[in-house]
Amino acid sequence: MKRVIMEVKKVKKIYPKKEKSVLQGKLTKLAVQIGKAGLVMSAMTVIILVLFFVIDTFWIQHVPWLTECTPIYIQYLVKFFIIGVTVLVVAVPEGLPLAVTISLAYSVKKMMKDNNLVRHLDACETMGNATAICSDKTGTLTMNRMTVVQAHIAGEYHKTIPNPETLPENVLDKLIVGIAVNSAYTTKILPSEKEGGLPRHIGNKTECALLQFVLQLKKDYQIIRNEVPEEKMFKVYTFNSARKSMSTVLKNPDGGFQMFSKGASEIVLKKCSKILDEMGEVKALKSHERDNLIKDVIEPMASEGLRTICLAFREFDDSPTDWDNENDILSGLTCIAVVGIEDPVRPEVPDAIKQCQSAGITVRMVTGDNINTARAIATKCGILQAGDDFLCLEGKQFNKRIRNAKGEIEQERIDRIWPRLRVLARSSPTDKHTLVKGIIDSTVMERRQVVAVTGDGTNDGPALKKADVGFAMGIAGTDVAKEASDIILTDDNFTSIVKAVMWGRNVYDSISKFLQFQLTVNVVAVIVAFTGACITQDSPLKAVQMLWVNLIMDTLASLALATEPPTEALLLRKPYGRNKPLISRTMMKNIFGHAIYQLVIVFTLLFAGEKIFDIDSGRNAPLQAPPSEHYTIVFNTFVLMQLFNEVNARKIHGERNVFNGIFKNPIFCSIVLGTFLVQILIVQFGGKPFSCTELSIDQWLWCVFLGMGTLLWGQMIATIPTSRLKFLKEAGLGTQKEEIPEEELEEDIEEIDHAERELRHGQILWFRGLNRIQTQMDVVNAFQTGTSFQGALRRQPSIASQHHDLRVVNAFRSSLYEGLEKPESRSSIHNFMTHPEFRIDDSDTQIPLIDDSDTEDGTQKQPDSSPKLSISSPKLSINENNNAVDSGIHLTIDTSKSATSSTPGSPLHSLETSL
Repeated sequence: MKRVIMEVKKVKKIYPKKEKSVLQGKLTKLAVQIGKAGLVMSAMTVIILVLFFVIDTFWIQHVPWLTECTPIYIQYLVKFFIIGVTVLVVAVPEGLPLAVTISLAYSVKKMMKDNNLVRHLDACETMGNATAICSDKTGTLTMNRMTVVQAHIAGEYHKTIPNPETLPENVLDKLIVGIAVNSAYTTKILPSEKEGGLPRHIGNKTECALLQFVLQLKKDYQIIRNEVPEEKMFKVYTFNSARKSMSTVLKNPDGGFQMFSKGASEIVLKKCSKILDEMGEVKALKSHERDNLIKDVIEPMASEGLRTICLAFREFDDSPTDWDNENDILSGLTCIAVVGIEDPVRPEVPDAIKQCQSAGITVRMVTGDNINTARAIATKCGILQAGDDFLCLEGKQFNKRIRNAKGEIEQERIDRIWPRLRVLARSSPTDKHTLVKGIIDSTVMERRQVVAVTGDGTNDGPALKKADVGFAMGIAGTDVAKEASDIILTDDNFTSIVKAVMWGRNVYDSISKFLQFQLTVNVVAVIVAFTGACITQDSPLKAVQMLWVNLIMDTLASLALATEPPTEALLLRKPYGRNKPLISRTMMKNIFGHAIYQLVIVFTLLFAGEKIFDIDSGRNAPLQAPPSEHYTIVFNTFVLMQLFNEVNARKIHGERNVFNGIFKNPIFCSIVLGTFLVQILIVQFGGKPFSCTELSIDQWLWCVFLGMGTLLWGQMIATIPTSRLKFLKEAGLGTQKEEIPEEELEEDIEEIDHAERELRHGQILWFRGLNRIQTQMDVVNAFQTGTSFQGALRRQPSIASQHHDLRVVNAFRSSLYEGLEKPESRSSIHNFMTHPEFRIDDSDTQIPLIDDSDTEDGTQKQPDSSPKLSISSPKLSINENNNAVDSGIHLTIDTSKSATSSTPGSPLHSLETSL
């Protein structure tokens, strides 16, 4: 039984717990600190009340202990205990988790309207701290709608779509027929599904661009397709990467043939010997004219990031023709036009990238396109600007720069590149993963980079997993990419990422607003209860009243302040960073400033309120005394001050206009108004259960006036520069690495890298595969040696063999992480994949096997002659690949030892010894 429990614990370690987010870590630590302080204050309150009662009653007043008075004494003690519990309830910020959950849930719901489908709640918060975005080009920065934007037709270079009326009729006819016929008939342009939307492109994007060009020339390609159905085509030379062109041959009704071709301009143009001139006449295309066409038309188009396509045709007579000889057929062409096609940048993307840059977020383009197209698109988007000293690299150059002579990736080399890198062209998914990992693992910056990545392909999974926030494309993305992502962009638009940043920062600010409000109430309520209890032997705020205050400052306040909508101003500041305290010095100024005002008002009313309002004093009232106007005024004023201070709490950066945008949040307005109405009902009709009595109109006006004073006091606080208040300190830092206990670090070290989890899954499958091979080899050996099948049957898959697999994997893991002090220094899946440390000796032709040596009763098997797998003693070595630590585990063939006799000193041996 004990062994089974230990094995279950091992399985749990293979599937580690999910890591807490940065915000959750900070809030947890802050809540614990506040809770401890509240516990101390509540204990001190109870102790002081009990001592005060005992000393005053039995020592000063010399009241003898009477048995019949024991119930009264118990009532006093119960009253003191209730006051202490009330102080504790008010002090403990149980609303913090609620505020986080409400804020994240509300943000996720609203983000759906902004085309962000959030799969992991903490990704929303993490996105607010993003410092780098690695974005795809096609479909994200661009519209993924190839469009003809320039054309050279009839001897004239048009920078825009030409007017069809200015083109010769025969040139226009050849152009329309060539495009309509010489393309897949499955490619078509359909009307938009939404009113006012763009037409839908179905099929090949380049052919869709040409068909759209036909429509822009005010012609209909479908009429021609109806006249020439596919079955009437004489021959079709489909597109391939060798000739980079496509041709279709039609048979003319009066005899002869007509062929239309399209393809890469520099290739098709070389096969053209004629061209249609400005009059629509066919003229010879001389060599220097072809060179001029390349220099004056094709190269300028390419420099602007356009894909150039040449359209041509050729006439054949009735003479026999060898249609299988493509080289002869695709020669002597007549050039109709050269068009420049681009995937236009989304009109809203340049402004979105400018917002990111002003928000302190670096945008990098990672694309598979060529370097010229990528550079042109990056310039149009605003990623690259004139005069900037930034890098644009292709995948090959990038890999050459980051690898040493041995082909190993070095973090130092990556650190020299990524701060200036803005465009990575001709990149593979592995390059994207390497870049993301290099930025995250880098220590050259003062703060650790928080990286967001977009991806749509299956191979983008590792990069999406490795990134702090992975964005998958909802339209073009594969299921694998979506599964690996944290957020799915339902419109594949970069501007949706910017909205995610805005919502993420809004979550952080919403929690800070709630903290500012709650801590003010905490400080005032605890001090009032504690001081009042010590001086008057009774809390000015009764238990039920405190619970109502607690409801206001926890549940209702979290709902009101956590649902504030984001504003564009959130993108005008730099990211907070992972180590930024939750409570800034400005917030500390607001908390203590408003606490001072509220304490002055409450204590003034408590000790002089009966004289100000000419009413009976509520201090030193008997145990069962009815509610007094005095304490009702104190309670009412206190609640109204919190209500108006909730408006002040909407601003945490020292802004003066606390009412700005207040009506854009109907939830906030409803809660404030609803709380005020409930307060009226409690005071006027609450009676003894709420320890309240009715107040007059004059008393109500005074209470409202004193409550509104917090708004005026807030303006006075805003005039005091925070820089002059040197004594104020920040609070709410997250748990630092050095503060984590060593045993927790060892247990939770696996929670950090999600890719490590996938590695361990692979290890288990790998070892099980070897185990299956071993079983088959044992059967072969049994036949060869004539021995029984007992050894083979013993190794059939069983629970014990699975336990053995886990032990081998754990042995590998223990050696992999042995001696490590910091999580960052452990070997990652990237290093394991690129430089595996498992090696199989070639000195023996036999296959390495794993023997399932442990039986269920724990007895040891006799050694046999079949080959075994032994794991050598781990030897840690520092690898130059990102300063990772190699496992040093080597698989070798050992025919002399049983698998049960593990090498002394090895992780497997020590693990089995401990078991």
